[in-house]
Amino acid sequence: MTATSHIIGLLLGTEEDWPAAFEEILLRLGPVQGAGGSRHTFDCERITIEPFGLRDRPRYDLVIDRLAYWYYVPREWLKKVALMDGVYLLNSPFTFQSMEKHAAYCAMMRLGLKVPETVLVPFKNPVDNARYAYTAARYNRPFDLEAIAAKIGYPLYMKPYDGGAWRGVSRIGNREELHAAYDASGEMLMHLQKAIDYDVFARSLSIGAETMVMRFQPDQPMHLRYAVDHSFLSAPVGAEVVTISRLVNAFFKWEFNSCETLVSGSEVYPIDYANACPDVALTSLHYYFPWAMKTLVKWCVFALVTSRRAKLDLETDRYFAIADEPGMTYAEKLEGYRELADAYFDSERYQDFWADKQSRLDEIVLDWVAGPDFDQLLIRTVQLVYPVHEHDKFIAHLRGLLGLWVRDETARLAVA
Repeated sequence: MTATSHIIGLLLGTEEDWPAAFEEILLRLGPVQGAGGSRHTFDCERITIEPFGLRDRPRYDLVIDRLAYWYYVPREWLKKVALMDGVYLLNSPFTFQSMEKHAAYCAMMRLGLKVPETVLVPFKNPVDNARYAYTAARYNRPFDLEAIAAKIGYPLYMKPYDGGAWRGVSRIGNREELHAAYDASGEMLMHLQKAIDYDVFARSLSIGAETMVMRFQPDQPMHLRYAVDHSFLSAPVGAEVVTISRLVNAFFKWEFNSCETLVSGSEVYPIDYANACPDVALTSLHYYFPWAMKTLVKWCVFALVTSRRAKLDLETDRYFAIADEPGMTYAEKLEGYRELADAYFDSERYQDFWADKQSRLDEIVLDWVAGPDFDQLLIRTVQLVYPVHEHDKFIAHLRGLLGLWVRDETARLAVA
């Protein structure tokens, strides 16, 4: 039987660790059987940036984008291949650009989620453009920053409407800190957002139909922020965090994204859920890195073998109908949203697709992570990320955490 060949394109910035891992797992997985005994093979290429004709046919069937959220040439290429060529993109290029934290807040407030009180304030310094300066001088109304902050209530956070990697984020406890942070914001457009006193900070990484919820420690250095903790949320709260994560993604047609939620008692507050380049670095995810790479391979293979088509239409009215349904409780609305999200991600079909293939992929990834080739990737990554005098420290740190994953995964597969 003739095999169908698929080419996956990686659109990358500076990353080397996860692309190498993705390529290796895909290579080790080899051909995959589809419906009716069809045979599918996969190649992976790193995409170069060059001029493109709008009628040019791309080589790729699926593209994983880690660059276009800030680099305009590939951003416009992605829009072209999505509109004209049917290339499968994990995140819609029409909704997933760097400013989407603001749109995501608005959408989730519209759906009734417990987003903390948030206000957008004008630039402290208008963008360096004569038209901006003229418009600001003529039409920007004076406003009382202190009054806005007082209405929200201290403490609060000031953060860019399009931020990432904690750029420009300040915790504000009083008027002096408020003015200092606003003065420092310069040409960044800022949100003021009510701070939540929380018990747990959860960060959930969603890839396609799967979500990993991790305990996040934002006050720690990056290599310690993801704590290995399998029982830090109750079952109902954990389910709500997963539902919110998948709701956000299904609403905007995002399939590779992370969501941050604060948990206070049994209340869940989503605070950041539009990450155009979610953290999948080996040096920060460590224990969770094998899951992320395995799941990314699984979703890409599923999408290609089943000829899944990307949806550009947001169909927001389906979600708003639930939001506006009189008499529905918050829990009932979440249940309705979860059904829409599961339908978008084709979750049942995805699980069925991998049912007879999962054990083989599990063994492939376990064998690789436990072996010398992965250890070489770990060493190379540390050498690229950290100064020479810290190499031994971080190699030992990551080996310990990945060794823990190997032991846990071995035990899990033994009883599976």
